[in-house]
Amino acid sequence: MGLIQAELFATLDLVGQAPGGPDEDPDGFPFGGWQAPLLDEVSGGQVGAAYQGVDALLLGRRTYDVFAAYWPHQHGGEDGVIAELFNGVPKYVASRGRPDLSWAGSSQLGPDLADAVRGVRDRHEHVAVVGSLDLLQTLLHERLVDRLDLWLHPVLLGVGKRVFAGGVVPAGLDLLAPPVASPRGTVHLRYAVTGGTPATGDMSRPDRGVPRGG
Repeated sequence: MGLIQAELFATLDLVGQAPGGPDEDPDGFPFGGWQAPLLDEVSGGQVGAAYQGVDALLLGRRTYDVFAAYWPHQHGGEDGVIAELFNGVPKYVASRGRPDLSWAGSSQLGPDLADAVRGVRDRHEHVAVVGSLDLLQTLLHERLVDRLDLWLHPVLLGVGKRVFAGGVVPAGLDLLAPPVASPRGTVHLRYAVTGGTPATGDMSRPDRGVPRGG
């Protein structure tokens, strides 16, 4: 069984909507492209490194349409390595409609989304979910996310879709590497989702440092 890893780009108040540009998700959201002014070589390098070893993409319909309009036309330059990867691996699309699947290697997931994603995980070693916030809520609810790559950016928006909007179930996380801050203040956090029941404690007790549960 392979690994499903979510690549998440969020503000400090955990808004993840339309980070790359104003046309990504124009449903009345006034801050499309909020991530662009905060990019630097460190965070860009972290994103590129996160995709190493990925052998499939799992995308929601809106993210797929944005990617399909951009990545097939990128060759060389700063985006060349990621373009080569994205263009070369299978793309699995979650949609209730009829998406245009002309991007090479694209296929639509079946109506039983959780079962279809389990099949994808069985066929691949390392599957990346990029953006796709609505799809992410379903995957979190079904406990189908094994790892979280989260970039927290130093900006507060107050409006927009949150990365953990309501699909999560209680679960523990293990930090896989020390957090790293980029020069512009973006912090990269990488967690493994361990499942289980989060521990609780009582800060008023003398033994408050001893957690309960597990």
